[in-house]
Amino acid sequence: MKNLKTKMPVLFVGHGNPMNAIEDNEFSRSWIKAAKSLPKPRAILCISAHWETDDSTCVTAMEHPKMIYDFYGFPKPLYEKKYPAHGSPELAASLQKIVRKAHVQSDFDWGLDHGTWAVLCRMFPKADVPVVQLSLNRKEGAEFHYKLGQELKGLRREGVLIIGSGNMVHNLGRMSWEDAAFDWALKFDEQLKQLILSGDHASIINYKSLGSAADLSIPTNEHYLPLLYVLALQEKDDSITFFAEKITLGSISMRSVRIG
Repeated sequence: MKNLKTKMPVLFVGHGNPMNAIEDNEFSRSWIKAAKSLPKPRAILCISAHWETDDSTCVTAMEHPKMIYDFYGFPKPLYEKKYPAHGSPELAASLQKIVRKAHVQSDFDWGLDHGTWAVLCRMFPKADVPVVQLSLNRKEGAEFHYKLGQELKGLRREGVLIIGSGNMVHNLGRMSWEDAAFDWALKFDEQLKQLILSGDHASIINYKSLGSAADLSIPTNEHYLPLLYVLALQEKDDSITFFAEKITLGSISMRSVRIG
């Protein structure tokens, strides 16, 4: 891919409820607003909480990725939602060349899960930007994912918008069906905000040492790991801003971050 002088920003998006893909609400509106402030990307690389692979890291390498409706019990219009973005075998091949931390395998079976399309259908509704997904190797720890993310920095100057899609606080077992927040969720969300602003990535990587609020906020780490990829891409001159700064359903942080 062509190297550009302009460096693309990087985003972490708290994606939350799949209904955000079709509902007009404060979260979907914040995603739309955030996208309007971005340069038009040549391609999008998304690291979604909803694609975990065993013993390997994979990248979608097909021309036409399918949509994956990886949820159940939602209204029919959500299952009828279409996001016909093309893939980018070129970006997949480029990523495989630059990554040394892991052997990245081409994948032709996955597609776009809702961690990707539910966000992108609001940010880029025309589906006119090619999209590639990178999987999370569930056998590897937080530091592995952070270091792999660092290897992707060159893509920012090739017109690639890199998005991590997950939630900083994500505990479905404690979720409450109301627009409220538990004290421990608020505490950890604010703690992460301050660590991000201070550039203390080491503490964010070692989240298991951050106390009981972290334990409750990250019972499993698949929604947390995409944040590490985004932080790993931060450079010294990058600004940091937040959008969709709210916890809902008791234990789901919708906090989203723009770097650069």
